[in-house]
Amino acid sequence: MTTPDYRDSSQYKAFDVQIADHVAEVTLIGPGKGNAMGPDFWSELIPLFEGIDGDKDVRAVVLTGSGKNFSFGLDLPAMGGDFAPILADDAKAAPRTDFHNMIKRMQRGVNAVADCRKPVVAAISGWCIGGGVDLITASDIRVASADAKFSVREVRVAIVADMGSLARLPLIIGDGHTRELALTGKDIDAARAEKIGLISDVYDDQDAVLAAARRTAAEIAVNPPLVVQGVKDVLDHSRSGAVDDSLRYVAAWNAAFLPSKDLTEAITSVFEKRDPQFTGE
Repeated sequence: MTTPDYRDSSQYKAFDVQIADHVAEVTLIGPGKGNAMGPDFWSELIPLFEGIDGDKDVRAVVLTGSGKNFSFGLDLPAMGGDFAPILADDAKAAPRTDFHNMIKRMQRGVNAVADCRKPVVAAISGWCIGGGVDLITASDIRVASADAKFSVREVRVAIVADMGSLARLPLIIGDGHTRELALTGKDIDAARAEKIGLISDVYDDQDAVLAAARRTAAEIAVNPPLVVQGVKDVLDHSRSGAVDDSLRYVAAWNAAFLPSKDLTEAITSVFEKRDPQFTGE
């Protein structure tokens, strides 16, 4: 049995992949609205970035979203079935263990981006919500267009963010800004994101930010590839233990405490297209 070539975009439902001049350009394409992260995204992310990591021809990556937005984050309607067993009244060890395993699998997807030895430059336009923030914090460099908006929104849907934002954001923007974003679930614009260090630069529009990301990736790609990988490895070394520990802890925390009436209310309100009413139960 032959392994599919990761460069073949026809095998993906959630991504498009183009490679030229030692740069892989990875575009989120859905299939959910706003490039929301459904089952296809989570099943395809690991083999895609493992393929990039093992490709000696690729020296840098540009990561962007199709359409007007980077990503709306987790596709709750598409993933709702995965939450059902742990939300059942009699959910005990077995469904909690399955849910814990699912969290760990999804974390490995975002980790595949962070652990890719080829530096990843994220070009962000429009909304970057929840899982979208997880994905860009796993990237090495982040640039955005002036219309970009960011939100660590999990708290607003009764979820403790568990895909890496709470582990990686403090290392990028500091503890205080992380707490403000994670505890409020508020939206911030590109200007605020640049001010707190979430992104490096702001460009006029989507075309301009994508061109800038491509330039940065090209600047990386002309450097000696093994030295570039060494620089990234050394920079990651001091923080990798703390990130791994945080991911393990939040996976166990959510498997134990995530099921709640508030989470059921959050999911129901999404389907019913209304504001949730939380009770702390």
